[in-house]
Amino acid sequence: MNSGTILLVEDEEKLRQLLYRIISLEGFRVLAAENLKAARKQLQTEQIDVVLCDVMLPDGNGISLVEYIHEAPTSTAIIMLTAYGNIPDSVKAIKAGAFDYITKGNDNARIIPLIHRAMERVHLQNRVEHLQEKIANKYATFHGLIGHSPAMTAARELAAKAAPSDAPVLLLGETGTGKEMFAQAIHQASKRADKDFLAINCSAIGKDILESEIFGYKAGAFTGAAKNKKGLIEEANHGTLFLDEIGEMPLDLQAKLLRVLETKEFIKVGDTKVTRVDIRIIAATNRNLQEEIEQGRFREDLYYRLNVFTISLPPLRERAEDIPTFAAHFLRYFAGKTNKQVLDMSPEFLQQLKTHQWRGNIRELKNTMERAVIITNHTTLTTDDLPMEFKLDKSPARQKQSNFDLAVMEKMHIKWVMEYVKGNKSRAARLMNIGLSTLYRKMEEYGIG
Repeated sequence: MNSGTILLVEDEEKLRQLLYRIISLEGFRVLAAENLKAARKQLQTEQIDVVLCDVMLPDGNGISLVEYIHEAPTSTAIIMLTAYGNIPDSVKAIKAGAFDYITKGNDNARIIPLIHRAMERVHLQNRVEHLQEKIANKYATFHGLIGHSPAMTAARELAAKAAPSDAPVLLLGETGTGKEMFAQAIHQASKRADKDFLAINCSAIGKDILESEIFGYKAGAFTGAAKNKKGLIEEANHGTLFLDEIGEMPLDLQAKLLRVLETKEFIKVGDTKVTRVDIRIIAATNRNLQEEIEQGRFREDLYYRLNVFTISLPPLRERAEDIPTFAAHFLRYFAGKTNKQVLDMSPEFLQQLKTHQWRGNIRELKNTMERAVIITNHTTLTTDDLPMEFKLDKSPARQKQSNFDLAVMEKMHIKWVMEYVKGNKSRAARLMNIGLSTLYRKMEEYGIG
């Protein structure tokens, strides 16, 4: 059985069905699309290894799909299907990044060998990328934690002291402050660095699934449990388990985790035997656990067992001096990822970054920089490359009025859009998805000239 997924893009139904059967018989998973629109949708939702695409399709030239795949962060290989008269287009496709091409009717014997070669290249590229990521993670210790503000320096120094021990670590901070990066750095600086680092978000899945994921189960424990399953605690034996958003963990699972911390043992769902493990726990939360204890939602004994080392990660808005360093790092990363010559940031761009509220913290800054690099047409990022909310942040009314005042927000939004379209009311109405008469009424209501 061959591993890998093939996307077949061909508008001629009989040929598409024939190729589907031929490729499926080789053991590959095959998906089909009849045009470029359907193909792009498949590429967005599926992990595709090789695309077999007709050069000429009802909604455009297949070269556009080559360019689409080439721009995306994927190692997908594309093979063009072409009629004899369209060979020049296939040559252009190869120059744009296609793996190879096949002429319909003449090269049928080449299809399967060529798919195998393309699949081998994809798998090799994936292994190289995996190795690069593994090497990067191995050396992503405290030197990779960006920022030199006093709060960041203090957090990094405490993490470095905690790393050599096996003591639990509790990371506190808002969403997006880099808690998982700290957890990885602690693991890589510990004696467990050559073992697994596994992570799970306790708020992302339901209680029953969470228990199975963390603690595992025995075959027959419940309907659907056809075979034994190792939980993450057992999978991470001799390594580190990172429990993100531990404040969301149900109380009965907290009791099982407490037993692991105290005795290094637990009982799987449906089992009667004790399983022993040697594991380090690093936990994180954006909640105030003292308040959760008072409300009866978090066990006090677990809290005191976890917070041997408590490290608080400050929100980005409280360490504005670190923002240029983060921004420069993300600029280099996304410019390289998109192959764009974006080299610098204007002083005004940096100033807006430094005064923004950053409710999403480092994660929001990363997304903002990615967006800016993608949309800019220049080598230097300017304030025009920033999202709309940055302009709203600077408005006097936004600064003086309550953030909860919907009328103020609507007025400022209409004013910003009108500035953006240089007073073109028809275009403004289309952008805001409202009728032109509605726009006139709101402008009169808010006194917007």
